[in-house]
Amino acid sequence: MSASGVQEIPVLWRGDVLVVGGGSAGCAAATAAARSGARTLLVEATGFLGGTGAAVLDTFYGFYAPGRSDRVVGGIGWELCERLFAREQAFERPNTYGAGTGVTYEPEALKLVWDELTEEAGVATLLHATVSQVVMDGDRITEVVAETKAGSVRLAASVVVDASGDAEVAWRAGAALERPDGQQRVQPLTATFRLGNVDLAATPTAELHRLMREAAASGEFALPRTEGSAHRTVLPRVVHTNMTRVSDVNPLDPWELSAAEREGRRQVHEYVRFLKARVPGYEESYLLGVSGRIGVRESRRLVGEYVLTRDDVLSARRFPDEITQCGAPIEDHAAGSSTIWQYVGGDADPTGLTYGVPYRCLLPRDVAGLVVAGRCLSATHDAHASVRSMAQCMAMGQAAGTAAALAASSGRPPAAVDVTDLRRALEEAGVLLDQPSSARVDGRVSQ
Repeated sequence: MSASGVQEIPVLWRGDVLVVGGGSAGCAAATAAARSGARTLLVEATGFLGGTGAAVLDTFYGFYAPGRSDRVVGGIGWELCERLFAREQAFERPNTYGAGTGVTYEPEALKLVWDELTEEAGVATLLHATVSQVVMDGDRITEVVAETKAGSVRLAASVVVDASGDAEVAWRAGAALERPDGQQRVQPLTATFRLGNVDLAATPTAELHRLMREAAASGEFALPRTEGSAHRTVLPRVVHTNMTRVSDVNPLDPWELSAAEREGRRQVHEYVRFLKARVPGYEESYLLGVSGRIGVRESRRLVGEYVLTRDDVLSARRFPDEITQCGAPIEDHAAGSSTIWQYVGGDADPTGLTYGVPYRCLLPRDVAGLVVAGRCLSATHDAHASVRSMAQCMAMGQAAGTAAALAASSGRPPAAVDVTDLRRALEEAGVLLDQPSSARVDGRVSQ
């Protein structure tokens, strides 16, 4: 929309950097931008920060590469983890499938710590606000329109960071995107759930999966996925599960997404019925809650200055403009009842190798004043199945926020930011851009 078409809408905020989406990428982006001296606003559609990390999941992956004990991601994301560790609201645990050590946390604590990190940095936060329009001056975004309880408002900034997950801003601005349609489906959706009063030690994971296959084959239970995780949490005898699978859904179609939410809840209760009936340790368990929304792994993806590819991942490719590294395997859930895992380096087993994520993957080719972060980055379906890990989303967010602040202060577009300056700023902020040399101490990582 042109600037002349929204003149009647009041301006609620004007500043340097506007971040849309308060999930892992957006919170890190806003914190980084504000710490870099930019007047920053973070806009989130729900009533809390943390996004999928708070509403659906309870474990961060991507801080470690499978097959090695040192971290490959630091910066704001690791600072977040350290605060959670200090409050005994997180711990590290191995991953069943070799995706690398994960950091399991209490979602309610995560919301609070993100509040603290953003507030301490000086971020202004606008909750319960949904972006509905963008205002363009030629090919450059100048403002967005958000819907609030007070009606439509305009938010103006020198640079916008799209960390919405679904590339809401990039889509509305007309950026080139890959998106699901009738022929191109994306990864399945998942509703997670928590159970109380569980003796998790009574049934090892391999036996749980055997019982799943047996129950599904019997016809007594409708279990679309016959593997998945049930892991311990910060809370005693409480387990978090990632088992359900809602396939063949376009998460951008409002009817299909609505149906997927209902199907996810139906599957949750079927898996609970199975666990209580067939799995030792779950006999007296009870459902504590279902994820606040269904988990979406993939929707719109930017077609940016560079498109990260499957070959980049499997060949462990490095880039001169990389702003983070990743060792997570390609984790493709679009495989019937199981999941396909392919490790960096192309081997069938974890290698410990990492690849780089270029800054160009965050830059649209055709929209100025915009940088993206998180799962809407520029990557193919296969590469996306690796790089979408939470730690990488936070690292991309930190890079995007830092770049946005540099661009705003210099009056240049994000694409013109000097990558040497950006990488230097990231390293000074604790981002691990080269192969790290940290060592594990007492079950934690110390640099």
